[in-house]
Amino acid sequence: MLYDVLPLLALWMSVSALFYWARRAQPVDPGSVSAWLEFAALWLVTGAYAVLSWRFGGQTIGMRAWRLRVVDLNGQRAALPALWLRFLTAHFSWALFGIGWLWPLWEPQARTWHDLASRTQLVKLPKPPV
Repeated sequence: MLYDVLPLLALWMSVSALFYWARRAQPVDPGSVSAWLEFAALWLVTGAYAVLSWRFGGQTIGMRAWRLRVVDLNGQRAALPALWLRFLTAHFSWALFGIGWLWPLWEPQARTWHDLASRTQLVKLPKPPV
């Protein structure tokens, strides 16, 4: 996840700059409609980064470094609705004190809640030949 923060920072700064420009260089008031809209836009751009990375390559930048890929249960490229569900339920897992991320300790196939809900799985790719 740490590797994925770098491209996300660029996306977040771009979105925030657009909102700043739209507010005519005025700071956002905490709790205002503008603040909630900006938060929603930042959350959506984060989801778009993850979902589009999973859809068109199976991996985010951070997942490439660790040779991980998101696939459907048949080992194929997952569908967009399943990937959005994966993104949403991953956040739900964090909201419940991370229990969904600990679920693989008890689940026979070591899948998280977002794997189960979206009918996707995370696979480890083999090392490339030297």
